[in-house]
Amino acid sequence: MFLGVTRRRNPQLLEAALYFHQKGDIPPNTYVIDLDAVRENAAHLAKEAKKQQLQLYFMTKQFGRNPIVSRAIVEAGIPKAVAVDPWEARTLAQNGIKLGHVGHLVQIPRAFISEILELNPEVITVFSYDNAKLISDEAVKLGIRQKVLLRVIDDGDFLYPGQSGGFRLRDLQTDVENIMQLPGVEVGGVTSFPCLLVEDDKVKPTPNIKTIEKAIACLKKWGFNGLQANTPSVSSTATLGLLKQLGATHAEPGHALTGTTPLHAVAEQPEKPAMVYVSEVSHLFREKAYVYGGGFYYRSHVKHALVGKQWDQLKQVEVIADEPGSIDYYGTLNSDQVSVGDTALFSFRTQIFVTRASVAVVEGIGKNPKIHGIFDSEGRKS
Repeated sequence: MFLGVTRRRNPQLLEAALYFHQKGDIPPNTYVIDLDAVRENAAHLAKEAKKQQLQLYFMTKQFGRNPIVSRAIVEAGIPKAVAVDPWEARTLAQNGIKLGHVGHLVQIPRAFISEILELNPEVITVFSYDNAKLISDEAVKLGIRQKVLLRVIDDGDFLYPGQSGGFRLRDLQTDVENIMQLPGVEVGGVTSFPCLLVEDDKVKPTPNIKTIEKAIACLKKWGFNGLQANTPSVSSTATLGLLKQLGATHAEPGHALTGTTPLHAVAEQPEKPAMVYVSEVSHLFREKAYVYGGGFYYRSHVKHALVGKQWDQLKQVEVIADEPGSIDYYGTLNSDQVSVGDTALFSFRTQIFVTRASVAVVEGIGKNPKIHGIFDSEGRKS
């Protein structure tokens, strides 16, 4: 999906990945992240967010919740992260990353709530009164009052499979009145996901962002002030102005940090590609080549790979996507004109935290590249 733009805008990343794999420093099934490029991308986002008067929380799941990459993003001007689940919150906090937002895509299990509250997140998203009450009960024990965001939903809103939940707009007044009786929480704003999508190579608001606008208007009418309108999805330098126009106060860049939003596949963006996937040809069989898997992602839209042992002899080869129900043992290349042991380089949309891939963080690409470490998909150093 991003191989062409990576070859144009960051070929040194591909060259470094090839070099380190052939040298034996990086194993197959490894994502290689260009730390300098991520830092530059984060700086672009931070500058535009300041211009638009938006606050950013950075998303880390796409690059494996990596501590070195996260700290580089903080240094570039985005001080706090969003954790989509409590395990990510733990990993980030253990590595000294401040938490802005917890609990949006994955609610906090009851046994984790006290621990997460002690990490002092700015806001926690709740899907229901029951979730809010659990947080309130634990907050009271700790002697604190936690701000919560209400995930709001209305008829016609878009939700990805497996991500259902939220306060129905038509029931919002009753739910808010009930939450106001809870002593350990206060309503700090609303959120939804996704608020933007890329269709026909253009960014378009989803109905969800109109639901956020309606919910904010209701809350203001009921006397709430200083509300957060949190609008994640396709948050990039190019879209922050649009989000501001649509009433956003907060955005949550993730793929923009590695230059891998759908926009980056179709047009030049301020952020450049900063991540590639490295594998190795395992064997040939019936006119196809098979490379080691573990890091492929069924929504990746991968089309091609560069295969070979030397930079000036790499071949571009078609990728045959595996069936979604298959186990990710191997990736399949539509060619037998490659050799066992060849490096295979890919660049596609991913979610590293749901893979069993390794992550190699490299700095100084194009000058004197150095591997800072190899980590697992949850940010732990190997």
